[in-house]
Amino acid sequence: MNKNFLTEIEIKNFKCFDDFKADGFKRVNLIGGKNNVGKTAFMEACYINLNGDEQYYVNSILRVIRQRDKFFISNNLITSHFFKAFFFYKTSLSKTYQKNLTHIINSNVKTTSFVFEKQFVNTNIKYTLNGENNDINILISDIKESIKYNNYPLETNNKVISILPVGISDEIIVERYSFLQINNEEKILNDELKIFDSNIIGFKIIKNSPEIDYKLNGYIPLSQFGDGMKHFINIIISLFASNNGYLFIDEIDNGIHYTQLDKLWEIILTVSKELNCQVFATTHSKECIESYYRTAKRLEDEDITFIELGKNKENKIKAMVYPYDWFVDEIEQEHEVRGW
Repeated sequence: MNKNFLTEIEIKNFKCFDDFKADGFKRVNLIGGKNNVGKTAFMEACYINLNGDEQYYVNSILRVIRQRDKFFISNNLITSHFFKAFFFYKTSLSKTYQKNLTHIINSNVKTTSFVFEKQFVNTNIKYTLNGENNDINILISDIKESIKYNNYPLETNNKVISILPVGISDEIIVERYSFLQINNEEKILNDELKIFDSNIIGFKIIKNSPEIDYKLNGYIPLSQFGDGMKHFINIIISLFASNNGYLFIDEIDNGIHYTQLDKLWEIILTVSKELNCQVFATTHSKECIESYYRTAKRLEDEDITFIELGKNKENKIKAMVYPYDWFVDEIEQEHEVRGW
């Protein structure tokens, strides 16, 4: 396995994690557990840690905040940008990241920590990267701009990609699709889209617009299709964009019919191996977990884990990391692995 892959992590004072440790991660890792047990927060912690370089670290923290909160704000009936920005600032910075509390995220790849010190006109973020101390002041106006405009620049490591089930912009699709073209693998996406919908002829970028070639209707903007199709496309193109990097997929099966999951896992397992990409994904679907097991076993791919998150009697989040053999045994004995 790649020595740069994430194999262990320690998380302290980050969101729902007070003092958490887990190890034994492989090339492809599926995370299961009950609702609100911390599956997404676990991946966010990994994402922030892997962006542990001075030019990326603070932006990765702010990007995680924006991704998580923008869905509520975008659906709020009050349209005032100022109200939205103020709500964003008060909920995310004041509640998620407590003042003067050090948030620690260490792994075999990076050692990192950060603390927010909020002031009236700015937020001072002190952070440590591999033992070196740094700090930066972020103007509240910058945070407001970040939430007002989804394309506000928050540059992070382009080899560490995090995707949500909805909310991808056309610009990102165009950028990531280019990696599919570089590898001459457009056929993979087109073949899978035909299975997704038999009326689809193919996918193209026309004048920087993602378009679906649809029988009888010609080219239709991707925005006219459902979130499930956009999520499906996003997963495949992001996988190719994560060459020699990392890909985090939240709610991997969201909007995707269970009959298409085996083929999706086949693409993920095969391409991640070819491109040396480490993948983490979340689900709470039994069908998705069984598809993952079934496809890995058929491909004889043992470089996988299943991570089951749950809470112990003290209400602390713990992880059971199942290596391939143990995972196969648990599924074949029909044990419950969706959390406790």
